Amino acid sequence: MNPLRSTCLWALLLFIPPFSGLSQAPAGRYASPTIGYTYPAGGGQGRTVVVTVGGQTLGTVNQVDFFGTGLTGRIVSHHQPLNQKQFQDLNEESDRLREKRRLAGTTGAEGKVAPPWTEADERRVAEIRAQAGYRTNRQLAPAIAEAVSVEITIAPEAPVGPRELRLRSPAGLSNPLAFWVGSLPEFSETPAHPNTAPAVDRPGNQPERKAKLTPPRIVTLPATVNGQILPGEVDRIRFHALAGQHLVISTSARSLIPYIADAVPGWFQAALLLRDDQGREVAYNDDNRFNPDPTLTVVIPQEGDYVLEVKDAIYRGRQDFIYRIALGELPLITRLFPLGGSAGQLHVVQLEGWNLSSTRATLDGRQRGPGKLEFSCRNHGLPSNSVAFAFDRDPEILEVETAATATEPSALTLPVIVNGRIDQPGDVDLFGFEGQAQTTLVIEVVARRLNSPVDSLLQLLGPEGQVLASNDDSDDKGAGLLPHQADSRILYPLTRSGRYTVRLSDAQHQGGPDHGYRLHVRTARPDFELRVVPSAINLRAGTHHPVTVYALRKDGFVGPIELGLQGDQGSLAISGGLIPAGEDKVRLTLTTIASPGRDSFRLSMLGRAVGNDSLPVHIAVPCEDLMQAFAYRHLVPARELRVTMVGNAQAVRSPIRFLDRPPLRFTGTKPAHLRVSLPYARPGQSFSVELSEGPEGITLQDTVRRGDALDLVFAADPAKVKAGARGNLILRVTADGSGKAGAKGTNRGRPPAFTLPALPYEMTVIEKTVARSVVSGP
Repeated sequence: MNPLRSTCLWALLLFIPPFSGLSQAPAGRYASPTIGYTYPAGGGQGRTVVVTVGGQTLGTVNQVDFFGTGLTGRIVSHHQPLNQKQFQDLNEESDRLREKRRLAGTTGAEGKVAPPWTEADERRVAEIRAQAGYRTNRQLAPAIAEAVSVEITIAPEAPVGPRELRLRSPAGLSNPLAFWVGSLPEFSETPAHPNTAPAVDRPGNQPERKAKLTPPRIVTLPATVNGQILPGEVDRIRFHALAGQHLVISTSARSLIPYIADAVPGWFQAALLLRDDQGREVAYNDDNRFNPDPTLTVVIPQEGDYVLEVKDAIYRGRQDFIYRIALGELPLITRLFPLGGSAGQLHVVQLEGWNLSSTRATLDGRQRGPGKLEFSCRNHGLPSNSVAFAFDRDPEILEVETAATATEPSALTLPVIVNGRIDQPGDVDLFGFEGQAQTTLVIEVVARRLNSPVDSLLQLLGPEGQVLASNDDSDDKGAGLLPHQADSRILYPLTRSGRYTVRLSDAQHQGGPDHGYRLHVRTARPDFELRVVPSAINLRAGTHHPVTVYALRKDGFVGPIELGLQGDQGSLAISGGLIPAGEDKVRLTLTTIASPGRDSFRLSMLGRAVGNDSLPVHIAVPCEDLMQAFAYRHLVPARELRVTMVGNAQAVRSPIRFLDRPPLRFTGTKPAHLRVSLPYARPGQSFSVELSEGPEGITLQDTVRRGDALDLVFAADPAKVKAGARGNLILRVTADGSGKAGAKGTNRGRPPAFTLPALPYEMTVIEKTVARSVVSGP
């Protein structure tokens, strides 16, 4: 079977049931779990660790899933916030205990001696105090309002590095979070009780900027220390060090939870301060160049005890302000050059850093295609940090800085990738090449995306030396983890042949041996990449589940992209699986057309350019759409796209279907009509339909029930919807609980809510003669 099945399945989808009768419970009843933090966010090889996972809708979580080998887990306990009645019952019990303590041992008016106050009473008061602090309507951070304790067993041979942890309940699979397997001894403080701290950065809720020093934890180097920062807290870690030790202190904080929706700047901004035993500052750091996670490197001046202080840079804090800090004489790579090389070859690279066993390494690209390799090294059995090395298929050269090239461009033959450096502050690198008329030129710098501090500035100069185009920062939506996009890109159509020059510099006028870059100069190769959101699709048999697919278009590619599935064994189908020409995304729906035979499986979303067989079929990278600082959104990659079947695995027989064949066509201001069947509708039952995240200019004007069908009336504003526009509409239908009961089993007294299949629409192009008469008027 062709792995990219056709998405034109409307004849089939007309008979696909979207839900198991109108007796389906409200959507909230089936809400899948979401998780916001894991603490500790890692553990050592061969150890068993109990972690707290905070999130929402965790009450029925019963399974732990990992992407990666060597880990198993089980749910130990659940921590649910109190409802109003439970809180009131605790208040009343607290009042009784308070009165018992007041009267303990006293003699009443009738000569009776009141019961004594016991240790059990004291313990119960402490329990009530802890429970009462976990009340639902006092929870200021609903994203982490609930928690579960998870016991994780790490195999001794488990590879060091990150895994993806997800929780699973009868309602489906959660989003992923990072969990690290380490090789050093691990130290962790007691997890903060859920709901003991205010939310961060809420409007009108400025955190108290006052340090609250915690008692120091004593560790022996080397070690990994796990911690949580609550508002105003400063964690302290005490260790003994010898004179002359080359100490590396490396933090993982933002890399564990890249974006926090209600925090500014959008993550835990850790800051490190190292003091000697006299309290004097030895070193301080609150970032690692452009990386928000700080790294301290210091040569210990004299033997003694040292204290590392860990805090948020502006004294915020909450349970999801977590960190892992590795301390010791650990290998650390601070520079790698060149930053990339040709795929299919061996490459020798230069390394610089701390505690490295060698300044050279060989990277094997003989079995690799274009892409990135995460490289790390070891010294005395200890792993270093990882750095990225890029592989590509175009010819590559090394920039050679000479006195001549400081003023005259170095000659290039296209296509080419130049591996170079901005050697010193103010340095400008010049490159010349022959450009051909009627071609589109692409000039791109890859530096920041390979952990280089270069903030590139590109200029394209014409044959007469005039500036034809320039660019500082070019947004790469595929680099969702970068806190600052700083790589440059120029796409320029050449109208005449001649000698052209590329001028490359650092926008901040910085430079040095670590300021490496890769400069790619070539003619345009229109292509695309795909991203799919969310990475966990929890699908009830027979329902339609909305999914968003993003097209990252390259080099001017504007064509339509057809989408298909691989890995579902023919059990799923797509509705609306076409990204229209020129559009950057589409919302489609997935539904079951047969029992998949498994309750959870990996899925691949594929896309191919319609009418262009020269481009390869691309696999969509699964992502989570994360919000940063109340406003910004980022596509953060996940390891796998997973479908989990929930509820009854058997698809229902009676369908809800479109009675009018899609697409929905608009012509000017004329309304468009659509009829939807409702086979389980009860007499007298009313329905409401909502257009979910509809495109600007298209509205749902009316919904009328006619027997066992709904008539929907749509309108499009030609001033807002351009002629020829195409896309999908996602419709959410809700019914009230009124009306007479239907046949047995079709009415359980719960209001239904369901999503219709994605509905394609088209804005018809109006004839020019008509358009001209409308514009000119009488």
